[in-house]
This record gives sequence, structure tokens and C-alpha cells, in this order.
Amino acid sequence: WITEPGSLIALLTLTVLEIVLGIDNIIFISILSGKLPKHQQDKARLTGLALAMITRILLLFSIVWIMKLTLPLFTVLSQEISGRDIILIVGGLFLLAKSTFEIHDKLEGEEGHRTAKAAKSFGSVIIQILLLDIVFSLDSVITAVGMANNIIIMIVAVVIAVGVMMVSSKSISNFVEKHPTVKMLALAFLILIGVSLIAEGLEQHIPKGYIYFAMAFSVFVEMLNLKMKSKKR
Repeated sequence: WITEPGSLIALLTLTVLEIVLGIDNIIFISILSGKLPKHQQDKARLTGLALAMITRILLLFSIVWIMKLTLPLFTVLSQEISGRDIILIVGGLFLLAKSTFEIHDKLEGEEGHRTAKAAKSFGSVIIQILLLDIVFSLDSVITAVGMANNIIIMIVAVVIAVGVMMVSSKSISNFVEKHPTVKMLALAFLILIGVSLIAEGLEQHIPKGYIYFAMAFSVFVEMLNLKMKSKKR
């Protein structure tokens, strides 16, 4: 397949898509790892991304099982629910809850509590990252299955994409931690993604273009704000 132009085009396109789909994963991993002491943050980010790669490769090898997830399991209020729908709905609810807790913690902090909160443990952060990886990996794998027929192309694309994310994760994490408004915007994006996942699980498809446009426009406005702030300084 390496000598076939069509396969190389599929590999390049799929790699770019995997990177795009993984950006929100990087942001959330960066937010979670930021809860840890400084000396553990890099390890948590790399471990989280490695888990994301392993999860996606394992799911790719389970393609037949993934495709069966779309078969209806039961019906609720005339709405057919499949295994994939359950994962998307639970994952969306997890994102909504986690993002809301993070926003509360960021705005209220220890001032909103009578006692100081205990520091997050490395294990608990990794477990949260793993749960998140499972949700995002499902979307990524379904995209891969829809674009390429060769499982080797899919695996190579995932490995390359995760490699790029590992290289850029620290700079993205530092940028998010340096600018609290960017972190808040990222959490707002995760709420948007959570709602999108729930809607997708209920067979209410929201075109990804609308979501990406809303995110891109918000990022553009925030970049203008940061630029103006730096000029004032």
C-alpha cells in the first residue's frame, strides 16, 4: 500500500483528521494534568496520550465489534438505543459534569470552600484521562473506519497523529495554564462537545462544521483579546 498514491492520500488525510479530532483531547489532558505537581505533569500528559494511542489501536483491531455497536439494543420513548449511543451519551454526560466541576473550581477555588482541597493523585488523573480517551477514541476510530479500508493505514495514521500531539502537548499545556481565559474557553468547548455527543447518541446529528466554526470564531476573538492585552502592557 506504500506504493499506491490513493493509500498515501488516505494516510495523509486520515492523519490530519486524527490530529484535529485529538486537539480537544490534548486540551482536556492538559487541564487534568495541570492539577498535579509540576514534576508529574509531563509524565501525566505523555501517559495520557500513550493510553489514547493504545486505546485507539485496540479499538481498530475490534472493528467488527465496533460496527455491531450500531445495532439497536433497546427502545426508550420510540428511540432506538445502541451500544455506541450509550457510550456517546455517557461520555457526553461525563464531559458536562467534569467541565462544570473544573469551571467551579477555577472560579471559586479554595475561597469557595472552608477547607483546602487535597491535591489530585497521579492515579486518579490517569483514570479520568483513560475514561476520556475511550470516549474520544470511539469517534476517532469510527472516522478511521469510514475513510480507509486498510487497518495498517489506520494504525499508522493514529501513531503519527499521537506522535505529533506528544511533541506539541507541552506547549499547548503551558499556553492554556498561562492564560486562564483560554482555559475557561477550552472548558466551554468541552461542554459544547459534551452536548454534541449526547445529541449524537440520541440520533440528533449536529453538523461538525457548526461546532468547529463556533470554536474557531471564539478562538479568533480570544486571540484578539490577548493581542490587545499584550499591547496595553
